[in-house]
Parts: sequence; C-alpha cells; structure tokens
Amino acid sequence: MKRKRYVAVGTGGRIVGFIDPIVRDFRETCELVALCDLSQTRMDYHRHRLAKDYNYAGEIKTYLANDFDRMLDEVKPDAVIVCTTDATHHEYIIRSANKGYDVICEKPMTTDAEKCRAILEAVEKSGRDVRVTFNMRWSPGITKVRELLRDGKIGKIHHVQMEYLLDTSHGADYYRRWHSDKASSGGLLVHKSTHHFDLVNWWIDSIPKNVYAQGDLVFYGKKNAIARGDEKLTQYERYTGVEAAKDDPFRLDLSENENSKGLYLDAEKETGYLRDRNIFRDGIDIEDTMSVIVKYRSGTTLNYSLNTYCPWEGFRVNFTGDKGRIEYEEVLRPHIIIGQSDEEFAAQYASISNEPYRIKFMPLFKPVEIIEVPKTGGSHGGADPLIQRDIFGQNSEPDPFSRGARYEQGAASALIGIAANQSIATHQQVDIGKLVTLRPEAIRLSELK
Repeated sequence: MKRKRYVAVGTGGRIVGFIDPIVRDFRETCELVALCDLSQTRMDYHRHRLAKDYNYAGEIKTYLANDFDRMLDEVKPDAVIVCTTDATHHEYIIRSANKGYDVICEKPMTTDAEKCRAILEAVEKSGRDVRVTFNMRWSPGITKVRELLRDGKIGKIHHVQMEYLLDTSHGADYYRRWHSDKASSGGLLVHKSTHHFDLVNWWIDSIPKNVYAQGDLVFYGKKNAIARGDEKLTQYERYTGVEAAKDDPFRLDLSENENSKGLYLDAEKETGYLRDRNIFRDGIDIEDTMSVIVKYRSGTTLNYSLNTYCPWEGFRVNFTGDKGRIEYEEVLRPHIIIGQSDEEFAAQYASISNEPYRIKFMPLFKPVEIIEVPKTGGSHGGADPLIQRDIFGQNSEPDPFSRGARYEQGAASALIGIAANQSIATHQQVDIGKLVTLRPEAIRLSELK
C-alpha cells in the first residue's frame, strides 16, 4: 500500500496534534516527509523529538518559510498541513491548492472576510479538498448532544444559549502570545470561538445569517491591572528569567519546560517571537469579555458569551425547542500551563459539578432524564484520537454524525467571529451574506462543503 505523504507548515505547539499521530499511530498508511517554518531551530527540535519519542527513522526534510513553494515542488506531497499564525492560513491554503495539493488546516480557517473570499475562490477553482480540523465535534458528550438533536428529541430548535469559560491558566495564555494581536489572530471571537460557533452550526445544522456583538478588555492589560491595585504585576515585559516575576501567579518561564524551551526560547533569535509576554502590558488589542447574538437561516437564535479570566474552565449550552430542552455541561482540564493530574482535576470538578460531562433531557410534561456520556481516553476529552483516526486512518465507513468539516463549513464558523468583530467596531448588526456569499439558497450547514 502506498503511504500518503504529508508536509507541515508552521511548527509551533499545535503541530504536535498532527505530526505525532502520523509517526506514532499511522506509519503503515502515512509518512511525514517535510517541515516548513520560520525557524530552523524549531524544525530541528521536532525532528529530534520524533526520533527520540517514537523511534522514527524516516527522513524529514526542512525548509524555511521563504522556500514553501520549493518544498511543494521538490517533495510533491499528498496533502499540506497548515498550522501557522491564523492570519497567514489563507496564504498557504491558496498556494497549496493552486499547485494541486489538498490541505488540512488548523482552525480557524482564516481571520477576515477578504481572506475568506480568496480561499473559497481558489479552492473552488482548483477543485482540491480543504479540511478544517474542528476536534471538538469528536468529543463523546458533544457527539451525543448532536445525536439527540438530530433525532428530534426536543423538536424544532428555537433558541441556544452557550456560556464558555476560560480559566486563568488557559485563558491567560492567549494574552502572552501572538493571539493578543488582533491582526494576527482575529481576536478570540475568531481564534477560540470558532470552535464554539462551529459546534452550534453543526448541532442545529444551520447556517448563520446575521450577528450582533459587544466586547471589551476589562481584566488583562496594564491599565486594568493598575486600576485594581496590581501595578506590581506590570513591571516587566516578559516572565522568563525575570527575578521580579518569580512570585507572579501568572508567571510562565519558558526555560522550565523542555517543549517551551525547544520550540520558543531557543528560536527567539531567528523569529523575534516572545512566547511569554506579560499579560498585564500595554499593546493588547483583543477582548477578554465578549457577548454575541446570532440569528440563523433556520430561524434559531444563539446567545453566546466568552470570558477568559474565570476560576474554572468549561462550558454550558442549553437548547430550547418545541418539545422540551437539552442542557449540556463540560468541565475541562486546564492543559496549557499547569498540567493538572487526574487527581487534581477530579478534586476541581467535584466542587463545580457532579460529573465532568452531563446531559439533561427535559421533555415537556415528563420527568427529567439524565443521559450518560460514554467515557473515552485521549486528549481533548477523547476527541483527538478520533479525529486523528478520521484524518490519517484508512476507515472507509461513513461517519453517521458528519463530523468532518471542509472549507465552506470552516468559513461559516469563522465568519461569525469576523462579523462579531465588525459589530463590536461599528455597534451595528452585521449581515454575514454581505461579507461572504455562502450558498444563499441553502439553510442547513450540511448543504455546505
């Protein structure tokens, strides 16, 4: 059997979820043949790590970012994995498609309407396949909610309310990184909420129509820290190697973690990128408190909120329909900085909820039913192994839940965040159809590619 050949562009922390399963779990069907990045140090770190951790002896060529097209011409892969800064996704998707290669793109697909239109045009013209990796669809509890809604348990869905909480481990980390620059990330309503908007689109199988949003920066940033009496936390630009930061509860020292050192600290001279910037500094231009109202083509309304400085992490989502209501809650493990043990996580969620996953089905005029969620192992609540198997495995069986998302569904998600950013800036409701045309005759998400 001929193995599928993959190259990857952008080799920061997120790329691990793509290249590791290729060399660890799918060697019989796949091979990683090249990496492309701004930093040779970073690519060398991954090559050494893959050889050490998985005894991977395959040749992995490396190319600096300026040589991306040369890499494609020389290596001729079957597919390109794009994991660069969000605002550059369109460049690599379009260049890959134009040269005749399929693409697997980390979410969000892109960060503004102009780039979205350019992607759709290039992909349609090329006829290539572009997949956007929404791993949250594959979480067992989330999939169970999809099944209940698909089977009509609450009838026609009229209203969805979703509250997402990021804690001061995971949430704070966005303000240390390039994500705190809206030009690079689109802000968290694009970078992070694209997951959540995609889930709602997919859960209710509908295409978003118009968006109204409000948002502000009220916790992070220098001005906010000083206003609440935390000026001492603003006195340094970064955390690594800074003595004054040693007792800072938000401190991140890149030298204390092998991956952080290898991927970021050692690569600073090449890239100029600081991964550990002070979250209470000037220059942050993304929001940390956001509220969004979305009207769908099906008539359903979504009320959504995101806050990034909470004491616990997770989300609650409620669906109200003609025949009743479904409530779903997940308590999530902080995984960015503190790396909780199973015991620490169990103690935390026990104080918040009876279970880390909980579905309540409340039909009209009947008793409430608690629905069990199957428990599986693996990162992101068991979602990552499932989506990795779907991407890199040879399973020919159709997915009954249609969890794979291609470029039009990727656009439908990103465009909610893009429209929300415009609404915050203009204080006006935004019609998504005036930003990007997404099959105006269609109502269901499942009608999109």
